[in-house]
Amino acid sequence: MAFGETVPQVIDRPSPEVASPDPSPIRLDIDSLIERMTLAEKIGQLVQRMGGRSKALNSRLGPDELEKVRRGEVGSYLHVAGAAPLRELQRVAVEESRLGIPLLFAMDVVHGYRTIFPVPLAMSASWDPQVMEDHARIAARESAAAGLHWTFAPMVDVARDPRWGRIVEGAGEDAYLGSRMAEAQVRGFQGSDLGAADTIMAGTKHFGAYGAAEGGRDYAGAEVGMRTMQEVYLAPFRAAAEAGTASYMTAFNALDGVPTTGNEALLRTMLRDQWGWEGLLLSDWRAVEELLAHGVAGTRSDAAGLALRASVDMDMVADVYAADLAAAIATDPALLPMLDQAVRRILTVKRDLGLFDDPYKYHDTQREAAVMLSADHRAAARASAERSIVLLKNEGNVLPLARDAGRIALIGALADDALSQLGSWRARGQAEDVVTLRAALEAAHPDVRYVPGADSRSDDPSGIAAAVAAARQSDIIVAALGEDFDWSGEARSRSSLDLPGRQRELLAALAATGKPLVVVLMGGRPLAIPEVDAQADAVLATWLLGVEAGPAIVNTLFGDNNPGGRLTASFPRSVGQVPANYDHLPSGRPADPDIAKDTARYMDQPITPLYAFGHGLSYTTAGYGPIALSGKSIAAAGGTVTVTVPVTNTGILAGDEVVQLYMRDPVASVSRPVQQLRGFARIRLEPGESRSVSFTLTAAQFALWSAAGEWQVEPGEIELMVGSASNDIRARTTVTITGSAPGTIAPAAIPTVVAVR
Repeated sequence: MAFGETVPQVIDRPSPEVASPDPSPIRLDIDSLIERMTLAEKIGQLVQRMGGRSKALNSRLGPDELEKVRRGEVGSYLHVAGAAPLRELQRVAVEESRLGIPLLFAMDVVHGYRTIFPVPLAMSASWDPQVMEDHARIAARESAAAGLHWTFAPMVDVARDPRWGRIVEGAGEDAYLGSRMAEAQVRGFQGSDLGAADTIMAGTKHFGAYGAAEGGRDYAGAEVGMRTMQEVYLAPFRAAAEAGTASYMTAFNALDGVPTTGNEALLRTMLRDQWGWEGLLLSDWRAVEELLAHGVAGTRSDAAGLALRASVDMDMVADVYAADLAAAIATDPALLPMLDQAVRRILTVKRDLGLFDDPYKYHDTQREAAVMLSADHRAAARASAERSIVLLKNEGNVLPLARDAGRIALIGALADDALSQLGSWRARGQAEDVVTLRAALEAAHPDVRYVPGADSRSDDPSGIAAAVAAARQSDIIVAALGEDFDWSGEARSRSSLDLPGRQRELLAALAATGKPLVVVLMGGRPLAIPEVDAQADAVLATWLLGVEAGPAIVNTLFGDNNPGGRLTASFPRSVGQVPANYDHLPSGRPADPDIAKDTARYMDQPITPLYAFGHGLSYTTAGYGPIALSGKSIAAAGGTVTVTVPVTNTGILAGDEVVQLYMRDPVASVSRPVQQLRGFARIRLEPGESRSVSFTLTAAQFALWSAAGEWQVEPGEIELMVGSASNDIRARTTVTITGSAPGTIAPAAIPTVVAVR
């Protein structure tokens, strides 16, 4: 159902204040229901409370909470789960409160509920939106069976500073790829019918420029120009809106000095009025209260008024709306119609979820037991994990390993760390559900010796000697290095991107044995690892892959899975090179490798990142033919052009190639990035097989945010580039835009039509 439809399904009950001559239920539409609500009941709909803690769900649902529900003082709970306990909580709301309005139940289900998939940064490395959609569909199925209606995902913040711990939750540094992953997750969570019993409401976050926090420090402010804001940071949010996201969450931080949660120009004017989005807007954890700490509100009442004026519909756990919004309204009665708007939006999503029709449809305990961690769900998690692995280096074709590879020394504490594979947001995932690399490798190969050696949390080098001894007695070394789960995530920013602990010392000692060395790089962010690149024969970026991590990695090591993932965030050579995003502006003195020239570079390292955006190798090779265009020009007003390139598997193994289309506008009214992704396709090719990949672009996808503050398609030549990575372009051509025309939305938010033949 679309927002705004009127479906008379609300059941009202007599109240002490308004006697009803007819005791039978009265069917009301949303507007009628709002008219019957007291001020306290309206405010209650804007209140989200904790039902527990993330590690102690439902623990706060005692008698006092139930009384709040009976009085209509709560609209939603988070940190709750379970079909049976939430049925009882819902029963109190719909059968014992005056108006019988159902509650919304929510949780951070970021990359799986019980069946934990790879962390989102890993899934984005699949360059396959279907992977994102499948994970969200399964997460929705399990979450809905556990009584939940709402997740605080997807996180679609563009992240260009790997020091920021929450880079793990998103799709990396690019606005176009991030937009495709955003819309895929919204489709997966919400399905084609939000009212179905196995779908949940997406909570796209964190609206604004949270990923642009200064220095990669979580919660820090962002200083972002409007062009970058419109073209980069807002694009995935617009894509989510186009996909129908039912809710957004605001960012914690301030943008140009204005905290997002109180930013009326950003939220009410742009998001609602200009974009026409009508869904539920939620604050982040205590973010309404934090308007005081930001220094833009002097009292909690002031903070409540600022957030409501900005059109924030629901206050997460701070109880500022609950305790202080009435005082703000008394001071400024102009807030009252804004309150009614917020209540209407909340009731609308409750209706669209079908909660007024059947408030108990999410509380089937038999369904809950049947769907959790099912065989089909585990199989999907393994397939996603395999598609998310990126082969960064493979010197001398050390990989894939032969089945008769001899003795394998498996080194590194991360190889046997089940908890870390669940990531920093694990919902109801359990460590015992995880198959580790150690378990999978020992099951797959007859001669494996495991030694922890060193881990990412300890400065103790005492285990290195045993690791080296095992390595010397082996035929090949597999070293699991990187960061455990708690190095990335919320409030997990780092000032260094080096391997933590004594892992660099361990790596050097293993390399000194002269045995073939394969590094399995785990973690939730790009790291600065030039020493790994220099000393390892092969490097697999396996991230944190969820419950099927071990089998996915082992299948890749032995070649049953040919890795086809590609990086969605550049790996810098050092932390000082950050940001190293590929789509930077050209500068008047572009970086030159020649240190004698005065150019935009650091004098103490190469001008390129260690591993570029889009980089990823395979156990096979791919060749590209010349680009064919459907025409050499395109009309600015409504024109289209199709770019076609043949791709051939030139190796001896079947494998995947990720075909990437980039553009550049070399002469424009404002300086344009050196490259911008505008399309991609992951294709499967048998040895010797060729396929043609076509990308159809609309003129609106060449628009820019003009100096006048509007989308504009300008006349002139556009460079088009197709390749295997941003730094591995295989074919180039140009197309000319004729005339000029206004643009529509952020070009990166517009999906390119892709055809593979």
